[in-house]
Amino acid sequence: MAKEKTVYTCSECGGTSPKWLGKCPHCNAWNTLEETRAEVPGKNRMQALARGLNAAQPVTTLADIEAAEVSRTPTGLEELDRVLGGGIVAGGVVLIGGDPGIGKSTLLLQALDALSRQMPVLYVTGEESGAQVALRARRLGLDGSAVRVQAEIQLENIVATLEAERPAFCVIDSIQTLFSDQLSSAPGSVAQVRECAAHLTRVAKASGCTMVLVGHVTKEGALAGPRVLEHIVDTVLYFEGDTHSSFRLIRAIKNRFGAVNEIGVFAMTDKGLKGVTNPSAIFLSTHSEPVPGSCVLVTLEGTRPMLVEIQALVDSGGPSPRRLSVGLERDRLAMLLAVLHRHAGMACFDQDVFVNAVGGVRISEPAADLAVLLAIQSSLRGRALPKGFIAFGEVGLAGEVRPAPRGQDRLKEAAKLGFSIAVVPKANAPKKPIDGLTIHAVERVEEAIELVRSLL
Repeated sequence: MAKEKTVYTCSECGGTSPKWLGKCPHCNAWNTLEETRAEVPGKNRMQALARGLNAAQPVTTLADIEAAEVSRTPTGLEELDRVLGGGIVAGGVVLIGGDPGIGKSTLLLQALDALSRQMPVLYVTGEESGAQVALRARRLGLDGSAVRVQAEIQLENIVATLEAERPAFCVIDSIQTLFSDQLSSAPGSVAQVRECAAHLTRVAKASGCTMVLVGHVTKEGALAGPRVLEHIVDTVLYFEGDTHSSFRLIRAIKNRFGAVNEIGVFAMTDKGLKGVTNPSAIFLSTHSEPVPGSCVLVTLEGTRPMLVEIQALVDSGGPSPRRLSVGLERDRLAMLLAVLHRHAGMACFDQDVFVNAVGGVRISEPAADLAVLLAIQSSLRGRALPKGFIAFGEVGLAGEVRPAPRGQDRLKEAAKLGFSIAVVPKANAPKKPIDGLTIHAVERVEEAIELVRSLL
């Protein structure tokens, strides 16, 4: 009997190699090649994927193509609609990932129940039985009288159900549990995930059904499976948050129908996930009086300005001081400390410096630089910043303070929440005054430090 042919498949990118290598030749990841059986696909497998689509489309001029705004259907969860760009789109495919137990299935079951009042919906579960789904629905207090449920992991059976039920909204929980008869590999393998996702995407585009795929994540927090999975779908959402906290964040990493890096905030309750309309209240500490080492930043998440408190603690560190940041980039913290020393004359080379963003939020934009520097300066001197104080702006290596995008929206959000003093880059200073907000425009780091000292 002939020996079965095997290949080595990369668990990160899905690339294949005829022999084992320490480093994947496609994505350069180390120790990711795993031995799998070589697939022998059927002759007409790709024809089945294209069924229902017009394979031969005529070539047309771009200006002659009629394009209209896509219609959206609200899901009934305002924060989810915000992340999706206003609601679900017919034929759109959404991939949502997150840590186990963070609330993905709970959120989608709530959305299914809300949408079932206006359209046919289907919930395909490969990880739970129908009784477990019903038990969760009872616990959340959902009606569920119009939600259709199927416990199935075979792709061909799911596609047959989609053709028979014709739902307008379908949830697949999860894509890693599905398998196709066309392939011999196990569910969750790179080939199965890629094949099932591609087939379901084509079904969604052909039928106009909005498809939501739930994806597992790796221990590093990235979506498991081949990276092509994120390229196939229209929208990629990440569920973030600490399982020990009651707050959850949904972030849009990719969205063909809306803004990317949009964020939705939810609070986990005994009745499911509830949207938080004023997320700034989560990320601000409830100090009765200002404390040293605390500075409020107005950050921008997608199109939403949010106020986040940055806390810094500077303490004597001995011969090998530590630099630790939670929610911000550690390398950027080291750079900012060097700028603070060189241009403002404040040395921290013998001090431990700890920086934290309150509420578990992750801040990646450089507009947080000025707030971080002022929080470090406040902790180093042991003097609290004035009450109602905010700051934002990018700091360069030459000591200049650069403008942040959409500065007007940031300032209006701060004024709306009762803040009265703002230190901003000179280019972000508004031409017209904002009621209740005193704005100080600065061009350099040393100018900002001197200004804060004069306010104390």
